[in-house]
Amino acid sequence: MGSRVILCLNSGSSSFKFALYRIGHGHKRIGDQKDEELLLAQGAVERENSGETQTARLWIHSPQGKIEKTISDMTSAPAALHAAASEIERINLPEPAAVGHRIVHGGPNHAAPERISPALLEDLRGLIPFAPLHLPDEIAAIEAVAATPRLADIPQIACFDTAFHHAMPEVARRFPIPRALWDQGVRRYGFHGISYEYIMRTLGDQPPARVIVAHLGNGASMAAVKDGRSLDTTMGFTPTGGFMMGTRSGDLDPGIVLYLMNEKKYDATALARLVNHESGLLGVSGVSSDMKTLLERRGSDDLHAAAIAIEMFCYELRKQIGAYAAALGGLDLMVFTGGIGERAAPVRWETCEGLEHLGISLDRDRNDANADTISAADSRCQVRVIPTNEDLMIARHTDRVCGD
Repeated sequence: MGSRVILCLNSGSSSFKFALYRIGHGHKRIGDQKDEELLLAQGAVERENSGETQTARLWIHSPQGKIEKTISDMTSAPAALHAAASEIERINLPEPAAVGHRIVHGGPNHAAPERISPALLEDLRGLIPFAPLHLPDEIAAIEAVAATPRLADIPQIACFDTAFHHAMPEVARRFPIPRALWDQGVRRYGFHGISYEYIMRTLGDQPPARVIVAHLGNGASMAAVKDGRSLDTTMGFTPTGGFMMGTRSGDLDPGIVLYLMNEKKYDATALARLVNHESGLLGVSGVSSDMKTLLERRGSDDLHAAAIAIEMFCYELRKQIGAYAAALGGLDLMVFTGGIGERAAPVRWETCEGLEHLGISLDRDRNDANADTISAADSRCQVRVIPTNEDLMIARHTDRVCGD
């Protein structure tokens, strides 16, 4: 039957994560994952500034154990990728036959995974204003693969985080702004699509008709899914939109932006820093963007800043669940995923309090244990905790496109 080894890359401004999968081509399945889908290794290169020298921490988990080392003179994406590829070779892991990339934004024209070509690269460069925090690093990673001798001749596949939402109804994709801007591509794209797609695949070929999925991490969003298709999602034109996140503001009254520009003399750089890096849980708490830290501190915080940040986060989630239940015409299943969604039991509990009218009732013991199903036995709406796996979804897409 054969198999294909695939390197999955998820690039960021200060790090890039990677995973190495062997994907077989049989049909036997164990739950969601095929028995031929084998994780060979996963790791990251995390850049650090040390004086005038930029270094990085490289770590890899593999069957040989955990490897961790500091690498000096990390000045570029090619250097970081070369270090990871060299370490993979050193511990005798198989060389990849293809590379799959998580690409945060596909714009209006890219709705499915596709092989990276010079034309696609040119399109992605044109989309940088749509995602300036993400696309430059993702493009650099693509170019770094092409410049790495052991990887230069293998196919690279782009997996777009916006693709899952591409067929949302127009009424959900449009903003109430002039039509000319819609024609120029200013619309709701939605993100975390690779994660949402993995969750829906995990639910099987016949998922419940009315599903809400909350992907909660440092970046957080929610999607309403009807009959397996995205109906609406919280993030909009960029991943900054939606409800509050770790350091991102989410949606703001546009008048606040105008006020800051006109009265406080904020320029575009200052606004970008404010809404992407200084707001959200960090901005409200003044303590941390990390939910675990805030949960630990909320009982001992004299200013109650950690407590109000958590309360705001759960309140915004609860409101959004109500809105999406209305859009869906009811609710059959609620799924929590992502780092916060999978591990922060108090956040799930406080989010779901008061949603009994939607049929949501949690079992406290099961919720505290992070069980797969956390709803009470008499809950009309099932509530589940499902760990996401974007790397595996990227590996599946890459294997399929390479086999086409």
